[in-house]
Amino acid sequence: MIASDALALGGISHGFFTREGGHSTGLFSSLNCGMGSGDDKEVVAKNRAVVAERLGLAPDSLLSAWQIHSPDAVVVSGPWDGGQRPRADALVTKTRGVGLGVLTADCGPVLLADPKAKVIGAAHAGWKGALTGVTTRTLAAMEEQGADRANVTAVIGPTISKAAYEVGPEFPGHFTETDPGNARYFTPSPRAGHFMFDLPGYLAGRLRAEGVGAVVNLSLCTFSDERRFFSYRRATHRSEKDYGRLISAIALT
Repeated sequence: MIASDALALGGISHGFFTREGGHSTGLFSSLNCGMGSGDDKEVVAKNRAVVAERLGLAPDSLLSAWQIHSPDAVVVSGPWDGGQRPRADALVTKTRGVGLGVLTADCGPVLLADPKAKVIGAAHAGWKGALTGVTTRTLAAMEEQGADRANVTAVIGPTISKAAYEVGPEFPGHFTETDPGNARYFTPSPRAGHFMFDLPGYLAGRLRAEGVGAVVNLSLCTFSDERRFFSYRRATHRSEKDYGRLISAIALT
């Protein structure tokens, strides 16, 4: 588990968990927390219990949504009714003893906290969710629960880095059509007509523009650090049939 000093706040526990310290084997070795992977579901549940214990939570109080690369954020107050997860990409709560988790394998995990209002959030930000406003909606949901974005600290965890994220000729247009200034997050790739995209840089810039009080990027690359992190893109390059999911989580204790 990787912790950020910026989230060492009273009454809040958090962690950007690595792939180490779990029970899975093979491609999923070892702390795979993705129920959507092809891993054994009972083993994944044991891995999630490891995470919950580390955060001081009951296993069923560590929540994660059915992520769909959307901008949608939902407010939660306890375990899902009947185990049915909402389709969303961010969770917000002001309830003690509830852990908010997001699953990633190159996308950006963002953990947020207002220590004064005791409101927390967790967002899964792939490029689609980042562009369409998952952080915007997360902050709005936090404010509905009493937070003040000027008091919010947001930390971007392990994410694919610009050095490893090559995109095609059509990709930058998604961002520059929205704001020409987004061109600063792209540089030419060694491959003609392609670009390197700075997803964590875009997320940090967007969070600052949205008025977040403190923004921290841990600058950890999932693609390049195989020992600690799962990576969808690395698995794809190797033609591997599946990949594990990292979990990043935050809770009010």
